[in-house]
Amino acid sequence: MELTLQQLKQYDGSDPSKPIYFAVKGRVFDVTAGKSFYGPGGSYCMFAGKDASRALAKMSKNDEDVCGSLDGLSEKEMQTLNDWEKKFEAKYPVVATLAD
Repeated sequence: MELTLQQLKQYDGSDPSKPIYFAVKGRVFDVTAGKSFYGPGGSYCMFAGKDASRALAKMSKNDEDVCGSLDGLSEKEMQTLNDWEKKFEAKYPVVATLAD
């Protein structure tokens, strides 16, 4: 399955009948099992329904960093992002890819 960023927004946790998704490096993870973190009111709810790649790399919760742009990231930030990606792979299923 392939999702656009617009379609991904539908899976932000605001509709309890839908799963919660977010993208990392072009892959969409189903993080519904972590609803207490990613659902409404959760400490990482700002990632739900979005591409969280840059924010994870920068260890940031700022709105402007919650996007897929990897431009200008340092080697250390890219390693941080890769580490997060491995954690998500071990914990949550990949359900789609992000359309360009």
